[in-house]
Amino acid sequence: MNAHRHSSDTVVEVEHLVTHYGERKILDGINLRIRQGEIMAIMGGSGAGKSTLLRHILGLSPPTRGAIRLLGREMTGLRSKELYAIRRKIGVAFQGGALLTSMTVGENVALPLREHTRLDRSTIRIMTRLKLEMVNLSRAENLMPAQLSGGMLKRAALARAIIMDPAVLFFDEPSSGLDPISAVELDEMILRLKQAMNMTIVVVTHELQSVLTIADRITILGGGRIIMTGTVDEVRNSRDEYIRLLLDRKPRTDTESGESYLRRLTDGP
Repeated sequence: MNAHRHSSDTVVEVEHLVTHYGERKILDGINLRIRQGEIMAIMGGSGAGKSTLLRHILGLSPPTRGAIRLLGREMTGLRSKELYAIRRKIGVAFQGGALLTSMTVGENVALPLREHTRLDRSTIRIMTRLKLEMVNLSRAENLMPAQLSGGMLKRAALARAIIMDPAVLFFDEPSSGLDPISAVELDEMILRLKQAMNMTIVVVTHELQSVLTIADRITILGGGRIIMTGTVDEVRNSRDEYIRLLLDRKPRTDTESGESYLRRLTDGP
């Protein structure tokens, strides 16, 4: 990727990204730019390539070919020390929370500060409590992860992800598995974080209602390709068949008849 093409307000830049798992092509020529201060939602059906794209952006696995820039640094081919430095500037809230079960909520949230800074215990304790208050978990500091509800686990993971005031927050399936009230509360929390901390937030999800509530722009993946990137209104007004299926929650219409299905099972293709 040419340096002169990188814009100062672009925090994530993906160009011509291709990925294979064995012989199967998962991502097929992905081009994407995520701007400073926006909430970008990446959505699509199961198997669309959302999680694979996220792993590449985070430097967790290399693509087959293509280029990725995160906060101005080329991610492919980085040495471990350089990758470590970049990751200190980002936060990641994983789908299942990924809290360490042997630690309290407070200890989990404080862990990045203990691992990556030389702050004294008192400062770490204050910063931990501030972040727990931001996600409405101030009373859960001394609880164990097993004592938390699904919504509380998500918020604890979010507090840990923002403990070091990251420039970019990546959130994998924030509303997955939550009841409607908890999902709405988490959406509102994400919007407040954006306003309070002026951070760029990348949300990978298949939850349509959440996307329409929080996103500044939406990227829709399908079949390993980007079908569309646009504002909420642009996506709502799209006449693309795949996008309409997602928005209208309708099944595909190309299902075969019962008679054809039975014949295929008994006689073969």
